[in-house]
Amino acid sequence: MQAFVQDGVPLAETTLLQNMERLAKEMQGLQPDSAVHWTAKGELRPQPGAEPGVWLHLQAKADLPLTCQRCMGAVIAPVEVDQWYRFVATEDIAMAEDDQSEEDLLVMEPHFDLLALLEDELLMALPLVPMHEQCPVTPTLSAGEVDIASETAEKPNPFAVLAELKKKKIVI
Repeated sequence: MQAFVQDGVPLAETTLLQNMERLAKEMQGLQPDSAVHWTAKGELRPQPGAEPGVWLHLQAKADLPLTCQRCMGAVIAPVEVDQWYRFVATEDIAMAEDDQSEEDLLVMEPHFDLLALLEDELLMALPLVPMHEQCPVTPTLSAGEVDIASETAEKPNPFAVLAELKKKKIVI
């Protein structure tokens, strides 16, 4: 990562979504050419009384085919990532500084997996409840084979039952 940052040349890539196994499991009707377009840029920032800090800026955009939670059909959800990370030397430093820092902290490792970080960020950026603004098919609301409306109409009001007991002066 240090060499990438010192080089100062940003990466601009397109990665097929099918190559991101965890993300691909969340998708419905994934096309073979579906991809995420992303850029990564590193920079060194001066720090008072210390060596310059290593920072990474990750940006990504993708249109992900997910399952609409209303009609259960496919819905395309645009997902964007725009995140800064600051690298620290050890996991202990990351844990100690995590509560005070606004940016995300990553541990400097000899073999940093940028694609795994990208996949993590895309997974976290997924909508909690993907839905169409207007579903193409009207969803049917049912609970198994039971008709919910007739089920609730047949039940007596519990307060009406209590009122009847009060009229009869039955003490509960």
